[in-house]
Amino acid sequence: MYAVIKTGGKQQKVKPGDIIEIEHLSAEGETVTFHPLLVVDDDGKTHYGKDAQGAVVTAKLLGEQKGDKVSIFKYKNKSGYARRAGHRQLLTLIEIAEVSLGTGAKRPAAGSRHRYPRCSRPTCTSR
Repeated sequence: MYAVIKTGGKQQKVKPGDIIEIEHLSAEGETVTFHPLLVVDDDGKTHYGKDAQGAVVTAKLLGEQKGDKVSIFKYKNKSGYARRAGHRQLLTLIEIAEVSLGTGAKRPAAGSRHRYPRCSRPTCTSR
């Protein structure tokens, strides 16, 4: 079973037991959960969109580290302009513990629906 999670503006395909580096998370505790998921594959059956809304990936935090150094060099010919800089991204190491499909999204009861679907009030009967 695998899933595609979105974290730090990037998408990653994960399965239980994977150890991955993601952009720095300031999470409290020992575990972190990712939801909603983009795609979940359950033994050959692919779930996406509304089918994957209840799915959850649980991961264990392993630690933090810095990534490789990126060198930046700006230069303009014949003008004496040269600038040097560098950057090291903070990363978090996580181990994927579990990918669970869940029961899916729960539908609201028939009596709790709005008469006008675009209204945001819970008991709206008028426009």
